Amino acid sequence: MIPIQPQSSETAEAAVQHDIQHYMRPGTLQLGSLPPLSLYVHLPWCLKKCPYCDFNSHGWSKSDALPEDRYIDALMADLESALPLIWGRTVHSVFMGGGTPSLFSPESIDKLIAGLRARLRMEPDCEITMEANPGTFEKDRFKAFRAAGVNRLSIGVQSFDDRFLQAVGRVHDAAQAKAAVREAADNFETFNIDLMYALPGQSKTDLQRDVDMALSFAPPHLSIYHLTIEPNTYFAKYPPVIPEDDTAYEMLDLITASTITAGMSRYEVSAYAKTGHQCFHNSNYWQFGDYLGIGAGAHSKLSFAHRIVRQVRFRDPNRFMDMALAGTPLAQDHEVKRADLPFEYMLNALRLRGGFALQEYMERTGLPMSSIAKGLDAAQAKGLITRDMGRVVPTERGFDFLNDLQEMFL
Repeated sequence: MIPIQPQSSETAEAAVQHDIQHYMRPGTLQLGSLPPLSLYVHLPWCLKKCPYCDFNSHGWSKSDALPEDRYIDALMADLESALPLIWGRTVHSVFMGGGTPSLFSPESIDKLIAGLRARLRMEPDCEITMEANPGTFEKDRFKAFRAAGVNRLSIGVQSFDDRFLQAVGRVHDAAQAKAAVREAADNFETFNIDLMYALPGQSKTDLQRDVDMALSFAPPHLSIYHLTIEPNTYFAKYPPVIPEDDTAYEMLDLITASTITAGMSRYEVSAYAKTGHQCFHNSNYWQFGDYLGIGAGAHSKLSFAHRIVRQVRFRDPNRFMDMALAGTPLAQDHEVKRADLPFEYMLNALRLRGGFALQEYMERTGLPMSSIAKGLDAAQAKGLITRDMGRVVPTERGFDFLNDLQEMFL
């Protein structure tokens, strides 16, 4: 998964590549310690861009050779240019997203992970997740990814019903989805199934069948997303007819009831897991941890003693490779404004079922409690949060009206 970020266009020239002294200079924030650090690796190609997708993904024709070696060389150059900014810090998780990372061969993924390990201090049990599409599934392919060092697979199933797979433009069918999940279950202790709901023409009965099928594989983790119509997508131009909001809320109740019965807990708005199988990488995003993003269009959020910085790499894969190999992968590099930090923190932390500790808010933003006091008071008065023992937790109503709750901190 990619963290929610504002969309932005590339500048004509590369952003200035600052040295570490630039980021360490005095500033208005006071961060006593740095949060955990994760690494996001973007592999941008897919077989076909889905009509709902607004990620930086690019269709790839099988008649063209995928530039795997050159792209991995560019990723390593990108990483090396960023190493001074994270020197001495331990990487707790790695997430390979896309696009469809499983288009890359197991040999290339092995080369990539070996390159990361050679350049970074990684935890011995570092969570290494790769997104996979059933449309790229071949027998023993997932087993080979496991041998390469991937220890968590996230499978983009979306539905087990051919009608709805076709409705949202997926390249795989239900049989491929089931085969891919079976192989994942055979080779990975922890894996995730991605589903979508409120699909064009989908009823509650249809969704129940999808959820039941997913749960029949006993997945340790399940991510279920409401189909949303994003700007600048095919669906935005040609919107499909999707279930009404009231039906979508009933569908969510169905999902919650089914996952509880299966022994899973909802620890984030769209994430359900069995005990011990929560995704560390995504949890780090939601807890306002740090992440270095490498690859075409990847975003980074990095903390320093007196500032928090966001960066964006060049989006176009060919341009990214050219610029990264030249030592200038950054399209944008800016310091987060002090006034924007409360909303940026709440945009993530309020997605968590367990909420956040006020002390952690102060540690992760470098801001005093007074910076969110007004918003907390208003949210509590409306019944959207509870406060107890220094912790802020969204209520059921707060979860149902999450956008309204987050906007109270703008």
